[in-house]
Amino acid sequence: MRDRTAPARGRPVSTLALPLLAALTLPTGCTAGEDDAGPAPSAPPPATTPASSAPTGQSSPTADATVVIPTSAFVELPPELRKMPRRTTPTENALPTLCGEEFGTGGRRVTASASMTVTYQQAGAPESSVPQGMIHQTIFTFDGAGASDYLRRVRGAVEGCPSYGRDGGAVRVESRPLPGVGDEALLVTRTWPAAGPDGRPAGGEAAGQIAVIRVDGVATVLDDQGWEGTSGNPAVLEQATREAVRAIETWRR
Repeated sequence: MRDRTAPARGRPVSTLALPLLAALTLPTGCTAGEDDAGPAPSAPPPATTPASSAPTGQSSPTADATVVIPTSAFVELPPELRKMPRRTTPTENALPTLCGEEFGTGGRRVTASASMTVTYQQAGAPESSVPQGMIHQTIFTFDGAGASDYLRRVRGAVEGCPSYGRDGGAVRVESRPLPGVGDEALLVTRTWPAAGPDGRPAGGEAAGQIAVIRVDGVATVLDDQGWEGTSGNPAVLEQATREAVRAIETWRR
């Protein structure tokens, strides 16, 4: 469940790529210490159009050419884990929030952004079973050093939020570098008291993880959430981080 309510090396895309997501390139701001001049909204408007749409990306004032983020740049899990097909998601719904808009947007150096969600199940689960969780993924492309700046701002904002309140309880936040993933990466873990489907305490703790990864001038945020407030699956997120890097590198090649 959404934590809000419960908790480009630019090169041509292959003609064999899946249908493209339209890029949104209006400059928006990050609440965690914006480097570029001028404030901007902390949450962007919807950043995608349906995957079946033709590309209609607009170029940013700082971009030399239009940047379009294709569906193929996003994570796709193997069939045994895939509970539902990938679907486009408004970016303001895909990005997690902790104490505030820590993952915000990339500032005035963003040249495109888009989001998708993949819903997963336990391997071998029967068709009638409920999903195990979902991963909301957002991709930002930047010019200049924008991607590095974004990672730095996110890192500082998360460190400034060791915990936050939700549903009358506290969510603990911890972060650490994620070595060997992309050019740089950060792993954020949220932990909260476990609750049953009725919202009553169930004993123990539940947890979810967020991975923020930079691949050259691209940054991606993967927010893993367990189904109906349960824990996410760290093994699935780890697999998704590798797939995210591979997909972005293939797209930008």
